Amino acid sequence: MARIVDGRRFTGRPCGQRKAIGPGQGAADPDRPARSLASVVSRGAVFGWCQLGRLPSGPDRLPRFARHDGRWTVTRPPNINGISDASLPSAGYLCGPNSAVPALPFHLSPVSWLLVLSVLVQLVYAAYYFWPFALRRPAETAEPAPAHEQAHPVSIVVAARNALEQLRYLMPELLQQDYAQFEVVLIDDRSDDDTGLYTQQLTQYYPNVRLVTIASTPEGIAPKKYALTLGIKVARYPYLLFTDADCQPASNQWLRHMARGFDGGADIVLGYGPYAEAEGLLNKLVRFETLLSGLQYLSFAERGQPYMGVGRNLAYTKATFMATKGFASHIRRLSGDDDLLVQDAVQLGRRTSVVTAAEAQTISHAPGTWGQWWRQKRRHMSAGPRYRFSDRVRIGTFILANGLFYIGTLAAFVVPEPEWVALAAVWGVRTSTVVATYAQASRRLHDRQPWWLIPVLDAGYFFAYSLLTASLVLYRNPSRWK
Repeated sequence: MARIVDGRRFTGRPCGQRKAIGPGQGAADPDRPARSLASVVSRGAVFGWCQLGRLPSGPDRLPRFARHDGRWTVTRPPNINGISDASLPSAGYLCGPNSAVPALPFHLSPVSWLLVLSVLVQLVYAAYYFWPFALRRPAETAEPAPAHEQAHPVSIVVAARNALEQLRYLMPELLQQDYAQFEVVLIDDRSDDDTGLYTQQLTQYYPNVRLVTIASTPEGIAPKKYALTLGIKVARYPYLLFTDADCQPASNQWLRHMARGFDGGADIVLGYGPYAEAEGLLNKLVRFETLLSGLQYLSFAERGQPYMGVGRNLAYTKATFMATKGFASHIRRLSGDDDLLVQDAVQLGRRTSVVTAAEAQTISHAPGTWGQWWRQKRRHMSAGPRYRFSDRVRIGTFILANGLFYIGTLAAFVVPEPEWVALAAVWGVRTSTVVATYAQASRRLHDRQPWWLIPVLDAGYFFAYSLLTASLVLYRNPSRWK
């Protein structure tokens, strides 16, 4: 309980509601202030609403009581022995016959408390999810095991539409994978260029290349999901590995690493797919967003809470696909061929594993314009409402804590009396934690980021994320694939 008297903040209880101090004194009269005030002041405290301090004696120097609307209040002279009122301690004390209990030694505005709370939430995520993931160092090499690989054949599935130039780079990399038994299933999805002709030529020279040609897509069905469904049905082998036509494996050990993810009995293997580094702010922002997304879904998976994967580097068993009835629960949604399938599989109790070795990654080129990136992110984010409630809460809490931090920072600059010390302290703790966490995670994922630019990219990303969220609320029609 606090009261403002003469512009100052006091804590305690009003006089007249406590027993008076001094031997032989009974209950105080509620119609007047407590007696023996001078004896209390001489002990360094004022009974009732008071402030700790050494007050001189004398009736002109003592706090004065006044009665207003049936309540007693205390006032004090503006200057005591040349000491101004503003120079006295501001902490309030509850004075009474038994003890003096100090109030908080500091005061924070609601904006500062908002900043503190948002940073505390982020620190919990960093301590429980991000740092254990970032500090873990799994094996980076996978030794050849021909007998094991013969027993675990893999079908690589790629859906492509008008992607002739991309396939000229991708197909040689896929065919050179160092693995005992695998095939490549290429789906030509209504291409207008020579994608189908190029693949037909490959099938003549490589018996492990298979072609699926799609002339049209049924009305109301997401084209890419329809294409992938036909490709999976054609696949010969029980283990399926997916990538996109505009990606390239980081090495010829990509297939081996991803296939080893099934060894522990996992049904789904989550990989990482960074973007190639290039000049420009957009590229840096896209790569940072990819790192942050990868840190979230991979660290959550290692904590036993998987919620998504990325289609450019994802593997699962054909039995898992059949158990979820394919993409049936979201066949009309343009997005979700990767994350929503993982959602359905996890609900059925399917297990996941994480592979982050440098040789197990796929590299792709980031969108070249802001418009392309905007449409891509809208398409990806449109699947979010279909996530499980627990996943939405977990992800949303992290996003909200970061967003409130920046909103609180802006508010701190417009309040009448900014608390610069508190703001600097919170910013220092949060910025140092973010830079250290993301820099360490980039080492685990082999996707190095300029550490000095991380605070700027972090602020830019959450600003863009808020705009994307608003656009999805106002306009719900995401872009079609390709």
